[in-house]
Amino acid sequence: MTRDATGRDDTGSDHEGSDGAGAHGDRSTAPELRPDGGAAGADDVALDPWGSSTVSDYRKLFDQFGIEEFEEVLDEVPNPHYLMRRGVIFGHREYRDIARAMRNDDPFAALSGFMPTGDPHIGHKLVFDEIIWHQQQGGDAYALIADLEAHSARGLSWDEIDQHARNYILSLLALGFDPEEGELYRQSDNRAVQDLAFELGAEANFSELQAIYDFDGETDVSHMQSVVTQMADILYPQLDEPKPTVIPVGPDQDPHIRLSRDLAQRMRYFGVTEAYASFEADPDERQLIGYAHQALEDRHPDETIRCGDAAEFLEGEREPGATDAEATTLDSTIMMLREAGKEPLRPRVRILDRRATGEAFEALIEAIDGEKRVYESHIDTFDLSKAEAEQLARDVELDHGGYGFLLPSSIYHRFMTGLTGGKMSSSIPASHISLLDDPEDGYDKVKSATTGGRETAEKQRELGGKADECPVYELYAYLLSGDDDEFAKEVYDECVGGERLCGGCKEQAAELMEQFLEEHQEKREEWAEKLDDLDIDLESDRKR
Repeated sequence: MTRDATGRDDTGSDHEGSDGAGAHGDRSTAPELRPDGGAAGADDVALDPWGSSTVSDYRKLFDQFGIEEFEEVLDEVPNPHYLMRRGVIFGHREYRDIARAMRNDDPFAALSGFMPTGDPHIGHKLVFDEIIWHQQQGGDAYALIADLEAHSARGLSWDEIDQHARNYILSLLALGFDPEEGELYRQSDNRAVQDLAFELGAEANFSELQAIYDFDGETDVSHMQSVVTQMADILYPQLDEPKPTVIPVGPDQDPHIRLSRDLAQRMRYFGVTEAYASFEADPDERQLIGYAHQALEDRHPDETIRCGDAAEFLEGEREPGATDAEATTLDSTIMMLREAGKEPLRPRVRILDRRATGEAFEALIEAIDGEKRVYESHIDTFDLSKAEAEQLARDVELDHGGYGFLLPSSIYHRFMTGLTGGKMSSSIPASHISLLDDPEDGYDKVKSATTGGRETAEKQRELGGKADECPVYELYAYLLSGDDDEFAKEVYDECVGGERLCGGCKEQAAELMEQFLEEHQEKREEWAEKLDDLDIDLESDRKR
Protein backbone atom coordinates (compact mmCIF):
# COMPACT_ATOMS: atom_id res chain seq x y z
CA MET A 1 0.00 0.00 0.00
CA THR A 2 1.17 3.43 -0.76
CA ARG A 3 2.09 5.35 2.36
CA ASP A 4 4.31 8.04 0.84
CA ALA A 5 4.31 8.28 -2.92
CA THR A 6 6.87 11.00 -3.18
CA GLY A 7 10.46 9.82 -2.86
CA ARG A 8 12.78 9.95 -5.84
CA ASP A 9 16.52 10.21 -6.39
CA ASP A 10 16.40 11.66 -9.89
CA THR A 11 17.45 15.27 -9.49
CA GLY A 12 16.46 18.20 -11.63
CA SER A 13 18.88 20.79 -12.94
CA ASP A 14 20.64 22.85 -10.30
CA HIS A 15 20.41 25.84 -12.61
CA GLU A 16 17.22 27.80 -12.55
CA GLY A 17 18.41 29.98 -15.43
CA SER A 18 17.52 33.57 -16.05
CA ASP A 19 14.69 32.60 -18.33
CA GLY A 20 15.32 28.93 -19.09
CA ALA A 21 12.62 26.33 -19.48
CA GLY A 22 11.88 22.88 -18.19
CA ALA A 23 10.05 19.74 -19.18
CA HIS A 24 9.72 16.08 -18.46
CA GLY A 25 8.34 13.84 -21.14
CA ASP A 26 8.41 11.98 -24.40
CA ARG A 27 8.46 14.02 -27.58
CA SER A 28 5.85 11.97 -29.37
CA THR A 29 2.10 12.44 -29.68
CA ALA A 30 0.01 13.47 -26.72
CA PRO A 31 -1.38 10.04 -25.75
CA GLU A 32 2.18 8.73 -25.45
CA LEU A 33 3.61 11.48 -23.27
CA ARG A 34 6.24 10.13 -20.90
CA PRO A 35 6.63 12.80 -18.23
CA ASP A 36 9.54 11.07 -16.52
CA GLY A 37 11.66 8.98 -18.83
CA GLY A 38 13.22 6.90 -16.07
CA ALA A 39 16.75 8.09 -15.51
CA ALA A 40 19.56 5.56 -15.38
CA GLY A 41 22.07 5.45 -12.60
CA ALA A 42 21.58 2.94 -9.84
CA ASP A 43 23.41 -0.36 -9.98
CA ASP A 44 20.96 -1.98 -7.57
CA VAL A 45 17.38 -1.31 -6.59
CA ALA A 46 16.47 -1.61 -2.92
CA LEU A 47 12.79 -1.32 -2.05
CA ASP A 48 12.07 -0.29 1.53
CA PRO A 49 8.43 0.49 2.39
CA TRP A 50 9.35 2.47 5.52
CA GLY A 51 12.76 3.90 4.71
CA SER A 52 13.96 6.55 2.31
CA SER A 53 14.38 4.18 -0.64
CA THR A 54 14.10 5.71 -4.06
CA VAL A 55 14.33 4.26 -7.53
CA SER A 56 16.88 5.79 -9.86
CA ASP A 57 16.17 3.47 -12.76
CA TYR A 58 12.62 2.22 -13.05
CA ARG A 59 13.62 -0.13 -15.84
CA LYS A 60 15.52 -2.31 -13.36
CA LEU A 61 12.22 -3.14 -11.69
CA PHE A 62 11.10 -5.09 -14.74
CA ASP A 63 14.12 -7.41 -14.54
CA GLN A 64 14.73 -7.61 -10.81
CA PHE A 65 11.18 -7.83 -9.45
CA GLY A 66 9.06 -9.06 -12.36
CA ILE A 67 7.02 -5.88 -12.73
CA GLU A 68 5.57 -5.61 -16.25
CA GLU A 69 5.56 -2.47 -18.39
CA PHE A 70 2.18 -0.75 -18.24
CA GLU A 71 2.21 0.43 -21.84
CA GLU A 72 1.87 -3.21 -22.92
CA VAL A 73 -1.60 -3.32 -21.35
CA LEU A 74 -2.61 0.30 -22.01
CA ASP A 75 -4.62 -0.49 -25.16
CA GLU A 76 -6.75 -2.93 -23.17
CA VAL A 77 -7.87 -0.29 -20.66
CA PRO A 78 -11.14 1.48 -21.45
CA ASN A 79 -10.83 5.26 -21.08
CA PRO A 80 -7.35 5.17 -19.49
CA HIS A 81 -6.49 7.79 -16.88
CA TYR A 82 -4.08 10.50 -17.99
CA LEU A 83 -1.48 9.18 -15.54
CA MET A 84 -1.58 5.98 -17.58
CA ARG A 85 -1.47 7.73 -20.94
CA ARG A 86 1.52 9.84 -19.93
CA GLY A 87 3.55 7.00 -18.48
CA VAL A 88 3.39 8.22 -14.89
CA ILE A 89 1.84 4.83 -14.18
CA PHE A 90 4.66 2.78 -15.66
CA GLY A 91 4.30 -0.79 -14.40
CA HIS A 92 1.83 -3.41 -13.25
CA ARG A 93 1.26 -6.91 -11.99
CA GLU A 94 -1.66 -8.68 -13.70
CA TYR A 95 -3.59 -5.50 -14.45
CA ARG A 96 -5.13 -7.29 -17.43
CA ASP A 97 -7.54 -8.90 -14.97
CA ILE A 98 -8.74 -5.43 -13.97
CA ALA A 99 -8.94 -4.18 -17.56
CA ARG A 100 -10.94 -7.27 -18.53
CA ALA A 101 -13.37 -6.73 -15.67
CA MET A 102 -13.86 -3.11 -16.78
CA ARG A 103 -14.56 -4.13 -20.38
CA ASN A 104 -17.00 -6.85 -19.33
CA ASP A 105 -18.69 -4.87 -16.54
CA ASP A 106 -17.60 -7.56 -14.07
CA PRO A 107 -16.96 -6.82 -10.38
CA PHE A 108 -13.53 -5.52 -9.44
CA ALA A 109 -12.05 -3.43 -6.66
CA ALA A 110 -9.33 -0.87 -5.99
CA LEU A 111 -7.76 -0.24 -2.59
CA SER A 112 -4.98 1.83 -1.13
CA GLY A 113 -4.02 2.91 2.33
CA PHE A 114 -2.51 6.10 3.69
CA MET A 115 -0.24 6.28 6.69
CA PRO A 116 -1.18 9.51 8.50
CA THR A 117 2.27 10.79 9.43
CA GLY A 118 1.93 14.32 8.06
CA ASP A 119 -0.15 16.51 5.79
CA PRO A 120 -1.34 15.08 2.46
CA HIS A 121 0.56 16.64 -0.42
CA ILE A 122 0.65 16.58 -4.20
CA GLY A 123 2.56 13.30 -4.23
CA HIS A 124 -0.27 11.60 -2.35
CA LYS A 125 -2.70 13.06 -4.87
CA LEU A 126 -1.48 10.51 -7.41
CA VAL A 127 -2.89 7.68 -5.31
CA PHE A 128 -6.08 9.58 -4.46
CA ASP A 129 -6.67 10.08 -8.19
CA GLU A 130 -6.02 6.43 -9.01
CA ILE A 131 -8.51 5.18 -6.43
CA ILE A 132 -11.13 7.72 -7.51
CA TRP A 133 -10.68 6.90 -11.22
CA HIS A 134 -11.15 3.17 -10.61
CA GLN A 135 -14.29 3.98 -8.63
CA GLN A 136 -15.57 6.04 -11.55
CA GLN A 137 -14.93 3.10 -13.88
CA GLY A 138 -17.30 0.97 -11.83
CA GLY A 139 -14.96 -0.57 -9.29
CA ASP A 140 -15.58 -1.02 -5.59
CA ALA A 141 -13.24 1.54 -4.01
CA TYR A 142 -11.61 1.22 -0.61
CA ALA A 143 -9.46 3.82 1.12
CA LEU A 144 -8.06 3.14 4.54
CA ILE A 145 -6.14 4.97 7.21
CA ALA A 146 -3.16 2.84 8.24
CA ASP A 147 -3.25 4.01 11.81
CA LEU A 148 -1.93 0.78 13.32
CA GLU A 149 1.09 1.04 11.06
CA ALA A 150 1.60 4.73 11.88
CA HIS A 151 1.52 3.97 15.59
CA SER A 152 3.73 0.87 15.49
CA ALA A 153 6.21 1.71 12.72
CA ARG A 154 6.47 5.48 13.17
CA GLY A 155 5.55 5.92 16.83
CA LEU A 156 2.86 8.56 16.29
CA SER A 157 0.47 9.26 19.12
CA TRP A 158 -3.22 8.60 18.55
CA ASP A 159 -3.98 12.33 18.77
CA GLU A 160 -1.52 13.01 15.96
CA ILE A 161 -2.94 10.16 13.94
CA ASP A 162 -6.50 11.48 14.36
CA GLN A 163 -5.51 14.92 13.13
CA HIS A 164 -3.67 13.66 10.06
CA ALA A 165 -6.34 11.07 9.28
CA ARG A 166 -8.98 13.80 9.11
CA ASN A 167 -6.86 15.78 6.66
CA TYR A 168 -6.25 12.78 4.38
CA ILE A 169 -9.92 11.91 4.27
CA LEU A 170 -10.99 15.50 3.56
CA SER A 171 -8.60 15.73 0.60
CA LEU A 172 -9.69 12.35 -0.75
CA LEU A 173 -13.33 13.41 -0.61
CA ALA A 174 -12.59 16.84 -2.08
CA LEU A 175 -10.87 15.21 -5.05
CA GLY A 176 -13.94 13.13 -5.85
CA PHE A 177 -14.10 9.94 -3.77
CA ASP A 178 -17.74 8.91 -3.32
CA PRO A 179 -18.18 7.60 0.25
CA GLU A 180 -21.65 6.25 -0.53
CA GLU A 181 -20.29 4.01 -3.28
CA GLY A 182 -16.95 3.24 -1.62
CA GLU A 183 -15.66 2.36 1.82
CA LEU A 184 -13.49 4.37 4.19
CA TYR A 185 -12.07 2.72 7.28
CA ARG A 186 -9.33 2.76 9.89
CA GLN A 187 -7.29 -0.36 10.50
CA SER A 188 -7.83 -0.08 14.24
CA ASP A 189 -11.63 -0.06 13.88
CA ASN A 190 -12.05 -2.80 11.27
CA ARG A 191 -12.53 -6.09 13.10
CA ALA A 192 -12.87 -8.06 9.86
CA VAL A 193 -9.42 -6.88 8.77
CA GLN A 194 -7.94 -7.72 12.16
CA ASP A 195 -9.49 -11.21 12.12
CA LEU A 196 -8.19 -11.83 8.61
CA ALA A 197 -4.75 -10.60 9.68
CA PHE A 198 -4.75 -13.20 12.45
CA GLU A 199 -5.47 -15.97 9.93
CA LEU A 200 -2.84 -14.69 7.50
CA GLY A 201 -0.30 -14.51 10.30
CA ALA A 202 -0.52 -18.29 10.64
CA GLU A 203 0.84 -18.55 7.09
CA ALA A 204 3.82 -16.19 7.60
CA ASN A 205 6.88 -16.51 9.81
CA PHE A 206 9.64 -14.33 11.19
CA SER A 207 12.31 -15.63 8.81
CA GLU A 208 10.18 -14.57 5.87
CA LEU A 209 9.50 -11.09 7.24
CA GLN A 210 13.17 -10.75 8.09
CA ALA A 211 14.17 -11.58 4.51
CA ILE A 212 11.61 -9.22 2.96
CA TYR A 213 11.79 -6.27 5.35
CA ASP A 214 15.19 -6.70 6.98
CA PHE A 215 13.60 -7.09 10.42
CA ASP A 216 15.97 -8.07 13.21
CA GLY A 217 15.98 -8.75 16.94
CA GLU A 218 15.28 -5.08 17.65
CA THR A 219 12.06 -4.99 15.60
CA ASP A 220 9.06 -4.83 17.87
CA VAL A 221 6.23 -7.30 17.52
CA SER A 222 3.64 -4.59 16.81
CA HIS A 223 5.61 -3.50 13.76
CA MET A 224 5.59 -7.08 12.48
CA GLN A 225 1.87 -7.31 13.22
CA SER A 226 1.27 -4.18 11.18
CA VAL A 227 2.74 -5.94 8.13
CA VAL A 228 0.24 -8.77 8.41
CA THR A 229 -2.52 -6.20 8.90
CA GLN A 230 -1.53 -4.58 5.61
CA MET A 231 -1.78 -7.97 3.92
CA ALA A 232 -5.30 -8.26 5.33
CA ASP A 233 -6.11 -4.75 4.01
CA ILE A 234 -5.05 -5.80 0.50
CA LEU A 235 -7.23 -8.92 0.57
CA TYR A 236 -10.15 -7.32 2.46
CA PRO A 237 -12.15 -6.39 -0.71
CA GLN A 238 -12.40 -10.10 -1.49
CA LEU A 239 -13.89 -11.23 1.82
CA ASP A 240 -17.47 -11.20 0.51
CA GLU A 241 -16.54 -12.62 -2.89
CA PRO A 242 -13.30 -13.19 -4.81
CA LYS A 243 -12.82 -10.48 -7.43
CA PRO A 244 -9.91 -8.83 -9.22
CA THR A 245 -8.45 -6.17 -6.94
CA VAL A 246 -5.83 -3.58 -7.83
CA ILE A 247 -3.55 -1.79 -5.37
CA PRO A 248 -2.04 1.47 -6.71
CA VAL A 249 1.42 1.93 -5.20
CA GLY A 250 4.79 3.53 -5.57
CA PRO A 251 7.51 0.99 -6.40
CA ASP A 252 8.91 1.17 -2.87
CA GLN A 253 5.74 -0.61 -1.70
CA ASP A 254 6.23 -3.63 -3.95
CA PRO A 255 7.46 -5.86 -1.08
CA HIS A 256 3.95 -5.59 0.38
CA ILE A 257 2.42 -6.60 -2.96
CA ARG A 258 4.65 -9.63 -3.37
CA LEU A 259 3.97 -10.87 0.15
CA SER A 260 0.22 -10.35 -0.21
CA ARG A 261 0.19 -12.43 -3.40
CA ASP A 262 2.14 -15.21 -1.68
CA LEU A 263 -0.23 -15.22 1.29
CA ALA A 264 -3.33 -15.15 -0.92
CA GLN A 265 -2.04 -18.27 -2.62
CA ARG A 266 -1.20 -20.01 0.65
CA MET A 267 -4.71 -19.40 1.96
CA ARG A 268 -6.24 -21.27 -0.98
CA TYR A 269 -7.53 -24.79 -0.42
CA PHE A 270 -6.33 -25.92 -3.83
CA GLY A 271 -3.62 -25.09 -6.34
CA VAL A 272 -3.94 -25.76 -10.06
CA THR A 273 -1.04 -26.62 -12.35
CA GLU A 274 -0.43 -28.52 -15.56
CA ALA A 275 1.27 -31.90 -15.59
CA TYR A 276 2.22 -34.74 -17.92
CA ALA A 277 2.63 -37.75 -15.62
CA SER A 278 1.76 -38.93 -12.10
CA PHE A 279 4.93 -37.51 -10.51
CA GLU A 280 5.52 -33.91 -9.45
CA ALA A 281 7.80 -31.61 -11.42
CA ASP A 282 8.81 -28.01 -10.83
CA PRO A 283 8.02 -25.40 -13.53
CA ASP A 284 11.39 -25.68 -15.28
CA GLU A 285 11.21 -29.47 -15.33
CA ARG A 286 7.61 -29.33 -16.52
CA GLN A 287 8.64 -27.05 -19.38
CA LEU A 288 11.23 -29.59 -20.52
CA ILE A 289 8.73 -32.44 -20.30
CA GLY A 290 6.21 -30.45 -22.33
CA TYR A 291 8.86 -29.70 -24.95
CA ALA A 292 9.76 -33.38 -25.23
CA HIS A 293 6.11 -34.44 -25.39
CA GLN A 294 5.28 -31.99 -28.17
CA ALA A 295 8.32 -32.95 -30.21
CA LEU A 296 7.60 -36.67 -29.94
CA GLU A 297 3.91 -36.20 -30.66
CA ASP A 298 4.77 -34.27 -33.83
CA ARG A 299 7.07 -37.10 -34.95
CA HIS A 300 4.78 -39.99 -33.97
CA PRO A 301 1.19 -38.65 -33.87
CA ASP A 302 -0.43 -42.11 -33.72
CA GLU A 303 1.79 -43.68 -31.06
CA THR A 304 1.54 -43.66 -27.27
CA ILE A 305 4.34 -41.53 -25.89
CA ARG A 306 5.89 -42.90 -22.71
CA CYS A 307 8.08 -41.29 -20.08
CA GLY A 308 11.05 -43.40 -21.13
CA ASP A 309 10.72 -42.12 -24.69
CA ALA A 310 10.88 -38.52 -23.42
CA ALA A 311 13.95 -39.32 -21.32
CA GLU A 312 15.74 -40.71 -24.36
CA PHE A 313 14.73 -37.69 -26.43
CA LEU A 314 16.04 -35.23 -23.84
CA GLU A 315 19.34 -37.13 -23.61
CA GLY A 316 19.84 -36.26 -27.25
CA GLU A 317 19.13 -32.60 -26.54
CA ARG A 318 22.10 -32.06 -24.23
CA GLU A 319 24.21 -29.06 -25.19
CA PRO A 320 27.90 -28.83 -24.27
CA GLY A 321 27.57 -25.16 -23.29
CA ALA A 322 24.65 -25.56 -20.91
CA THR A 323 24.94 -23.72 -17.60
CA ASP A 324 25.07 -25.59 -14.32
CA ALA A 325 21.45 -24.70 -13.57
CA GLU A 326 20.26 -25.84 -16.97
CA ALA A 327 22.25 -29.07 -16.76
CA THR A 328 20.94 -29.80 -13.27
CA THR A 329 17.33 -29.30 -14.38
CA LEU A 330 17.86 -31.51 -17.40
CA ASP A 331 19.43 -34.25 -15.26
CA SER A 332 16.60 -34.23 -12.73
CA THR A 333 13.98 -34.28 -15.49
CA ILE A 334 15.58 -37.20 -17.30
CA MET A 335 15.89 -39.12 -14.02
CA MET A 336 12.19 -38.67 -13.21
CA LEU A 337 11.16 -39.75 -16.70
CA ARG A 338 13.38 -42.84 -16.58
CA GLU A 339 11.99 -43.87 -13.22
CA ALA A 340 8.44 -43.55 -14.61
CA GLY A 341 9.49 -45.81 -17.48
CA LYS A 342 6.49 -47.13 -19.39
CA GLU A 343 3.98 -44.71 -17.88
CA PRO A 344 2.20 -42.87 -20.70
CA LEU A 345 3.06 -39.20 -21.00
CA ARG A 346 -0.29 -37.39 -21.21
CA PRO A 347 -1.10 -33.71 -20.69
CA ARG A 348 -3.47 -33.17 -17.81
CA VAL A 349 -4.53 -30.49 -15.33
CA ARG A 350 -3.53 -31.18 -11.74
CA ILE A 351 -5.45 -29.86 -8.73
CA LEU A 352 -3.26 -29.93 -5.64
CA ASP A 353 -4.57 -30.22 -2.09
CA ARG A 354 -2.87 -27.35 -0.25
CA ARG A 355 -4.91 -26.88 2.91
CA ALA A 356 -8.35 -28.23 2.07
CA THR A 357 -10.52 -29.98 4.58
CA GLY A 358 -11.13 -33.66 3.96
CA GLU A 359 -14.74 -32.85 3.17
CA ALA A 360 -13.74 -30.23 0.57
CA PHE A 361 -11.29 -32.64 -1.09
CA GLU A 362 -13.97 -35.32 -1.37
CA ALA A 363 -16.43 -32.77 -2.75
CA LEU A 364 -13.92 -31.73 -5.41
CA ILE A 365 -13.45 -35.35 -6.47
CA GLU A 366 -17.21 -35.68 -6.89
CA ALA A 367 -17.45 -32.38 -8.79
CA ILE A 368 -14.92 -33.30 -11.49
CA ASP A 369 -16.64 -34.86 -14.48
CA GLY A 370 -14.91 -36.97 -17.09
CA GLU A 371 -11.68 -38.89 -16.84
CA LYS A 372 -9.67 -38.28 -13.68
CA ARG A 373 -7.04 -39.88 -11.47
CA VAL A 374 -7.23 -39.45 -7.70
CA TYR A 375 -4.08 -39.50 -5.60
CA GLU A 376 -3.46 -38.86 -1.91
CA SER A 377 -2.75 -35.14 -2.31
CA HIS A 378 -3.86 -34.25 -5.82
CA ILE A 379 -6.35 -35.00 -8.54
CA ASP A 380 -5.49 -35.20 -12.25
CA THR A 381 -8.25 -34.28 -14.71
CA PHE A 382 -7.94 -34.97 -18.43
CA ASP A 383 -11.07 -33.22 -19.69
CA LEU A 384 -10.97 -29.82 -17.95
CA SER A 385 -8.96 -26.82 -19.07
CA LYS A 386 -6.77 -25.08 -16.53
CA ALA A 387 -9.24 -22.18 -16.31
CA GLU A 388 -12.18 -24.54 -15.81
CA ALA A 389 -10.31 -26.44 -13.12
CA GLU A 390 -9.39 -23.22 -11.32
CA GLN A 391 -13.00 -22.06 -11.27
CA LEU A 392 -14.29 -25.44 -10.10
CA ALA A 393 -11.69 -25.60 -7.32
CA ARG A 394 -12.58 -22.07 -6.20
CA ASP A 395 -16.30 -22.87 -6.18
CA VAL A 396 -15.75 -25.95 -4.03
CA GLU A 397 -13.51 -23.99 -1.69
CA LEU A 398 -16.10 -21.26 -1.22
CA ASP A 399 -18.82 -23.84 -0.61
CA HIS A 400 -16.70 -25.31 2.20
CA GLY A 401 -15.72 -22.19 4.10
CA GLY A 402 -12.58 -21.12 2.24
CA TYR A 403 -11.69 -17.66 0.95
CA GLY A 404 -11.03 -18.41 -2.71
CA PHE A 405 -8.76 -15.36 -3.03
CA LEU A 406 -7.60 -14.14 -6.42
CA LEU A 407 -4.04 -12.86 -6.46
CA PRO A 408 -4.15 -9.06 -6.02
CA SER A 409 -3.00 -6.92 -8.94
CA SER A 410 -0.99 -3.72 -8.69
CA ILE A 411 -0.03 -0.64 -10.66
CA TYR A 412 3.11 1.43 -10.04
CA HIS A 413 3.54 5.16 -10.48
CA ARG A 414 6.70 7.19 -10.70
CA PHE A 415 7.84 9.28 -7.78
CA MET A 416 7.58 13.04 -8.12
CA THR A 417 10.77 15.06 -8.03
CA GLY A 418 11.01 17.59 -5.22
CA LEU A 419 10.56 21.23 -6.14
CA THR A 420 14.09 21.87 -4.93
CA GLY A 421 15.47 19.00 -7.02
CA GLY A 422 16.12 15.54 -5.65
CA LYS A 423 13.55 13.76 -3.55
CA MET A 424 10.20 15.19 -2.57
CA SER A 425 9.97 14.82 1.19
CA SER A 426 7.38 15.73 3.81
CA SER A 427 10.24 16.72 6.09
CA ILE A 428 11.48 19.33 3.59
CA PRO A 429 8.63 21.87 3.23
CA ALA A 430 10.17 23.64 0.21
CA SER A 431 10.39 20.33 -1.69
CA HIS A 432 6.67 19.68 -1.78
CA ILE A 433 3.31 21.41 -1.84
CA SER A 434 0.88 20.33 0.84
CA LEU A 435 -2.77 20.13 -0.10
CA LEU A 436 -3.27 22.27 3.02
CA ASP A 437 -0.79 25.00 1.98
CA ASP A 438 -2.08 28.51 1.72
CA PRO A 439 -2.63 29.03 -2.05
CA GLU A 440 -0.24 31.98 -2.02
CA ASP A 441 2.42 29.79 -0.41
CA GLY A 442 1.85 27.23 -3.14
CA TYR A 443 2.34 29.97 -5.70
CA ASP A 444 5.59 31.06 -4.06
CA LYS A 445 6.96 27.50 -3.84
CA VAL A 446 6.44 26.96 -7.55
CA LYS A 447 8.03 30.31 -8.37
CA SER A 448 11.08 29.28 -6.31
CA ALA A 449 11.34 25.79 -7.78
CA THR A 450 14.36 24.38 -9.57
CA THR A 451 13.86 23.94 -13.32
CA GLY A 452 15.47 22.12 -16.19
CA GLY A 453 16.34 25.37 -17.91
CA ARG A 454 19.66 26.46 -19.37
CA GLU A 455 22.00 28.92 -17.69
CA THR A 456 20.82 31.85 -19.81
CA ALA A 457 17.83 32.80 -21.91
CA GLU A 458 20.04 32.84 -24.99
CA LYS A 459 21.13 29.23 -24.45
CA GLN A 460 17.56 28.28 -23.71
CA ARG A 461 16.37 29.68 -27.06
CA GLU A 462 19.27 28.05 -28.85
CA LEU A 463 19.33 24.61 -27.20
CA GLY A 464 15.90 24.27 -25.65
CA GLY A 465 15.15 23.22 -22.08
CA LYS A 466 16.40 19.99 -20.54
CA ALA A 467 13.17 18.10 -20.79
CA ASP A 468 13.96 15.29 -18.38
CA GLU A 469 15.26 17.35 -15.50
CA CYS A 470 12.47 19.71 -14.58
CA PRO A 471 10.28 19.45 -11.46
CA VAL A 472 8.10 22.26 -12.80
CA TYR A 473 7.17 20.34 -15.92
CA GLU A 474 6.30 17.37 -13.72
CA LEU A 475 3.72 19.61 -12.07
CA TYR A 476 2.13 20.18 -15.47
CA ALA A 477 2.25 16.51 -16.44
CA TYR A 478 1.20 15.02 -13.12
CA LEU A 479 -1.35 17.59 -11.95
CA LEU A 480 -1.74 21.00 -13.59
CA SER A 481 -2.67 19.80 -17.10
CA GLY A 482 -5.42 17.59 -15.73
CA ASP A 483 -6.89 15.45 -18.49
CA ASP A 484 -5.68 17.80 -21.23
CA ASP A 485 -2.89 15.93 -23.05
CA GLU A 486 -2.66 18.62 -25.70
CA PHE A 487 -1.82 21.26 -23.12
CA ALA A 488 0.81 19.04 -21.48
CA LYS A 489 2.38 18.35 -24.87
CA GLU A 490 2.28 22.01 -25.82
CA VAL A 491 4.22 22.99 -22.70
CA TYR A 492 6.71 20.22 -23.39
CA ASP A 493 7.22 21.09 -27.07
CA GLU A 494 7.60 24.78 -26.37
CA CYS A 495 10.19 24.02 -23.71
CA VAL A 496 12.41 21.68 -25.71
CA GLY A 497 12.02 23.92 -28.75
CA GLY A 498 13.35 26.94 -26.89
CA GLU A 499 10.14 28.97 -27.16
CA ARG A 500 9.16 28.63 -23.50
CA LEU A 501 11.41 30.28 -20.93
CA CYS A 502 11.52 29.47 -17.23
CA GLY A 503 10.15 32.74 -15.95
CA GLY A 504 6.91 32.55 -17.91
CA CYS A 505 6.63 28.80 -17.48
CA LYS A 506 6.89 29.01 -13.68
CA GLU A 507 4.52 31.96 -13.54
CA GLN A 508 1.87 29.98 -15.42
CA ALA A 509 2.44 26.91 -13.26
CA ALA A 510 2.34 28.98 -10.07
CA GLU A 511 -0.98 30.55 -11.05
CA LEU A 512 -2.46 27.15 -11.90
CA MET A 513 -1.21 25.73 -8.60
CA GLU A 514 -2.70 28.62 -6.65
CA GLN A 515 -6.02 28.11 -8.44
CA PHE A 516 -5.94 24.35 -7.78
CA LEU A 517 -5.28 24.85 -4.05
CA GLU A 518 -8.03 27.44 -3.75
CA GLU A 519 -10.58 25.15 -5.37
CA HIS A 520 -9.39 22.09 -3.48
CA GLN A 521 -9.58 23.78 -0.11
CA GLU A 522 -13.05 25.14 -0.84
CA LYS A 523 -14.19 21.57 -1.48
CA ARG A 524 -12.45 20.43 1.70
CA GLU A 525 -14.44 23.00 3.67
CA GLU A 526 -17.66 21.76 2.11
CA TRP A 527 -16.85 18.19 3.12
CA ALA A 528 -15.73 19.23 6.61
CA GLU A 529 -19.34 20.08 7.36
CA LYS A 530 -20.43 16.56 6.36
CA LEU A 531 -17.72 14.48 8.05
CA ASP A 532 -19.95 13.53 10.97
CA ASP A 533 -22.29 11.79 8.53
CA LEU A 534 -19.58 9.41 7.32
CA ASP A 535 -19.26 5.89 8.62
CA ILE A 536 -15.75 6.36 10.01
CA ASP A 537 -14.62 7.37 13.48
CA LEU A 538 -12.07 10.19 13.31
CA GLU A 539 -11.46 10.25 17.05
CA SER A 540 -9.75 7.14 18.34
CA ASP A 541 -10.61 5.72 21.75
CA ARG A 542 -6.99 4.68 22.13
CA LYS A 543 -4.94 6.85 24.45
CA ARG A 544 -1.24 6.02 24.05
